[in-house]
Amino acid sequence: MTAAWSPAELQEINAARELEIASRRADGTLRRWVPIWAVSTGGLVYVRTWYRRETGWFGHVLASRRARIRVPGLEADVEVEDVGEGTPELRAGVSAAYETKYGCGGGTERIVSAEAAAATLRLSPEDRVQTVAVK
Repeated sequence: MTAAWSPAELQEINAARELEIASRRADGTLRRWVPIWAVSTGGLVYVRTWYRRETGWFGHVLASRRARIRVPGLEADVEVEDVGEGTPELRAGVSAAYETKYGCGGGTERIVSAEAAAATLRLSPEDRVQTVAVK
């Protein structure tokens, strides 16, 4: 069971250019922090990779279904759900959130491609772990 993001937490995530994510190993320890783009829409937080793969941060997070994220002002343990095969409306909504946050230039074209949309993960705060404010 997961908790909902608070408005303050969503504000911190939306204000950050990048979110750092660290997947959890089987023993619960964290792997290295990796900076990635993140967006929120409808009170939910999403991340993507350029393409679906079983290696790197994406593969590790997908395998463990648990991670820790941080942005200035917030650090939280999260549950990870693969929503890459979600409805066309969900995929389009997340793509629109990426375009709104990051603009239409740079790498945005790649992160809103069909291949990237198939590699969409939803991050939900764990209800058994409270978020920790980062100074």
